[in-house]
Amino acid sequence: MKHGCLKIICLIIVACIAVLSVHGQAARTVTLETRVLESFNGDADAPYAWRTQASRFASVMRDERGEPVQGSDGNVQRYPRTAFVEAWPVQVFGYNRNNDQPIRSLGLNGKFDRRGYNWIDLYPVLASDPDEKPFEIPIPGKIHNMDIWVWGANLWYYIEVYVRDYRGVVHALRLGDIAFPGWRNLAVNIPSTIPQERRTLPAYAGLSFVKFRIWTQPVEKVDSFFIYFKQLKILTDMFDLLFDGNDLADPDNVERLWSGN
Repeated sequence: MKHGCLKIICLIIVACIAVLSVHGQAARTVTLETRVLESFNGDADAPYAWRTQASRFASVMRDERGEPVQGSDGNVQRYPRTAFVEAWPVQVFGYNRNNDQPIRSLGLNGKFDRRGYNWIDLYPVLASDPDEKPFEIPIPGKIHNMDIWVWGANLWYYIEVYVRDYRGVVHALRLGDIAFPGWRNLAVNIPSTIPQERRTLPAYAGLSFVKFRIWTQPVEKVDSFFIYFKQLKILTDMFDLLFDGNDLADPDNVERLWSGN
């Protein structure tokens, strides 16, 4: 009898803890917003430009006579190449064209000399930076997921997206395969194992976007393929907890307050 009562009491305690836990989680305020991180429209005033880097077997570019193409720096040019082209997913932008505000997508043309696990990195640089050093795009809020429209040619390739957390650790997330014809929206959820806040103040510790990486598979051809990208979006929690003295947790404000001391 005593053992039966003890079991019932234990079950009641566990149930109470579970209820309190659920209520505690539900009490947290969430303000979800969808934001375009990069339009890939190639506008003249765009803050970022996009550059590429490829693995060792990237093919040499050749002219109509079959001669290697040399760049302005005197080096032989290799694939991939990129360009903004007037193409877009009709599911998002419709069929109508507006000549005053043209819609473009970022096209990538790659080519390798042999099959295998070849890769191409697509990364941002600041448009204002003449040295074109890689630049990581700050991601506002606490991001839940990320998605982008990709045009694939039904090739057995796949895409990863790389993000960096506040500790400097870079995480590779599988965005998806591109073995489909035409435009498709690829999305990835950000796992809870990637930290986006600290225990101590300032608590906010957002991620930054590092790059995309396109992988080829050994079973697939690699002779002159095309991939197009449009509208990188995020779903992010922009809730900002306010408390007495929250301005003292703002690094910019702290710098201002202490600058004369």
